[in-house]
Amino acid sequence: MTPQENVLPIEGSSVSLVRGDRRIGSILAEEGRLDAADIQRVMQLQHMEGLRFGDAALRLGLINIDDLHGAIAKQYNLPHLLPGKDSFSDELVIAQDPFNPRAEELRGLRTQLLIRWSRAGVKHRVLAIVSPGAGEGRSYVAANLAVAFSQLGERTLLIDADLRNPRQHQIFNISDRVGLSAVLSGRAGRSAIASVPEFGALSLLPAGARPPNPQELLAGLGLGVLLHELRTEFDVILIDTAPARAYADAQAVAFRAGNALVVARKDTTRLADTKTVIRELGDMGAHIVGTVFNSF
Repeated sequence: MTPQENVLPIEGSSVSLVRGDRRIGSILAEEGRLDAADIQRVMQLQHMEGLRFGDAALRLGLINIDDLHGAIAKQYNLPHLLPGKDSFSDELVIAQDPFNPRAEELRGLRTQLLIRWSRAGVKHRVLAIVSPGAGEGRSYVAANLAVAFSQLGERTLLIDADLRNPRQHQIFNISDRVGLSAVLSGRAGRSAIASVPEFGALSLLPAGARPPNPQELLAGLGLGVLLHELRTEFDVILIDTAPARAYADAQAVAFRAGNALVVARKDTTRLADTKTVIRELGDMGAHIVGTVFNSF
């Protein structure tokens, strides 16, 4: 990806803070991966060849690379899932494979957002994730960003406001029987927000049942009131939206959120469509935090 003016590249690195002096060996022992005799063998090889504990355990064949990555993630208090061993979607690369270059790029995006919010003195960090069309990575970016912020310990809420074709409940494998549509129509309250404890301080408000009038629900006062109330409970609120060129839903959501991040996809999104969406959002008063060029 080539950085451009006013574009947020999904590139960069992150810094994780160690919660305590937890040793890799202790973590692996707690998880039943190593016993006392195994640890003794590993320490002997460490001493003989000057290896890190994890590298020595790998060389002895006592653990695999997923075991080591999981232990390192725990050492740094980073919510981590082993690929293919949980019910969450593989799209959650930042949790499934935190050492993947894509995960680093998403952390870079998170860092840039935090810097821009800090420079602008933004206290209520509410952000609509918008893209011109379908299949451009909007839900992918929203889901992974939500996990990324929760990994920092930020109280994070992800709202699925795509009432046309919602996907966040599928990505996180939670029920969407009750969600945003019921809240906005007055048929449900805060109980529709589901905690996702596997990802630290993350909560999800799914879209819920498909309403016959999604645009009217999103354009009404209810969404603004809801966001105003939730700002006191969450540090970061991210909102997934419907394709902006097909429906006016995204514009209504971005107006209530006040800020928008526009996602475009390589070889998929037309430049003219991206420019049109940015102009329309700006005309409605939404601040465009930046654009993300998705190359995968």
